[in-house]
Amino acid sequence: MAISPLAGQPATAAPLIDVARLIDAYYKNRPDPSDPGQRVSFGTSGHRGTALNGSFNERHILAIAQAICAYRAQAKISGPLFIGIDTHALSEPAFMSALEVLAANGVELRIAMARETRGLTDVEYTPTPAVSHAIIAYNRSKPAALADGIVITPSHNPPEDGGFKYNPPHGGPADGGITKFVQDLANSLLEAKAGGREARAVRRRAEGRNHTAPRFHR
Repeated sequence: MAISPLAGQPATAAPLIDVARLIDAYYKNRPDPSDPGQRVSFGTSGHRGTALNGSFNERHILAIAQAICAYRAQAKISGPLFIGIDTHALSEPAFMSALEVLAANGVELRIAMARETRGLTDVEYTPTPAVSHAIIAYNRSKPAALADGIVITPSHNPPEDGGFKYNPPHGGPADGGITKFVQDLANSLLEAKAGGREARAVRRRAEGRNHTAPRFHR
């Protein structure tokens, strides 16, 4: 493998990104599902892209999270969902979007938190293997209600990218059958311009009935 000419040199301004512009694009840009580059596309267990070209925006995450909830229901996965994020700029916005849909669907969530906190901004960054380990450890002791997980990371991709991966109960990357189910349903939601709309409607109905808030665990 070739060594980068930048190795061992002081950092330059060239690789820096405009974080505010990136996050603004995440919320404002609307992906065009007729453009193959703006559809949900799962690689190794997850979808990756950047908000700047319409390949990783809030509607992608709302749709993918809703599709994962549908898969959990079909596969009868009733345990908690472990969710972790990395330090990429788009990870926290995607995390917040996903929480909205998961909570609306009544999914019990397990999150690594740095300390007891008043909000969710103190969520601790979580290595992908830690999420896998948590899933496996939980399922070893409670096989009757299996857990699964989501890791919000584009792995080694550039700093402007975001990534959203699903880990089923075995703890590793989702296989092709699962990713096809999630990808196809998410794209159907994008085409219908639904995204997380139905999940938000579920949450509003629940709030109207004075249901208790979803449970979050450290």
